[in-house]
Amino acid sequence: MGSPHRTVEAIVEIDLADGHYAYGRILANADFGFYDLYTTERVQDLEQIITRPLLFIVAVNTGAVNAGRWVKIGKRPLPAALQQLPLKFIQDPLALDKFELYEPLTGRITPALKEQCAGLERCAVWDPSHVEERLRDHYAGRPNRYRAQDVALFD
Repeated sequence: MGSPHRTVEAIVEIDLADGHYAYGRILANADFGFYDLYTTERVQDLEQIITRPLLFIVAVNTGAVNAGRWVKIGKRPLPAALQQLPLKFIQDPLALDKFELYEPLTGRITPALKEQCAGLERCAVWDPSHVEERLRDHYAGRPNRYRAQDVALFD
């Protein structure tokens, strides 16, 4: 495939620059899902990728694909579960005890209790290098500095 444009349903190969590859999926809007697959060998069989569970779904800067950092290796129809995007939380930077829920497909924002936001991703657009670091950290069994603050918020 290889076209340097976002194509919903496309599977991307991510070179983690540590001798390993990870794989993701382009979803609606700016979101990507990242599969639980960490390998030293490039995977050619797309079914081996898309049948793995997802680790997380976050929005990622367009440069990930448009600049060729992550390479599209194929495309498969999205299952129904990936046609819906998970809610994300927003924390008011001026009133840290105020939270909202963001619905990525509609853009709808509703007030929320802190407890309703536990386990959700923060509404943010990730830099591709930060996603790569998060994936490396996951497989090394260490906390990720970008995600740790949000996890601690709900402990």
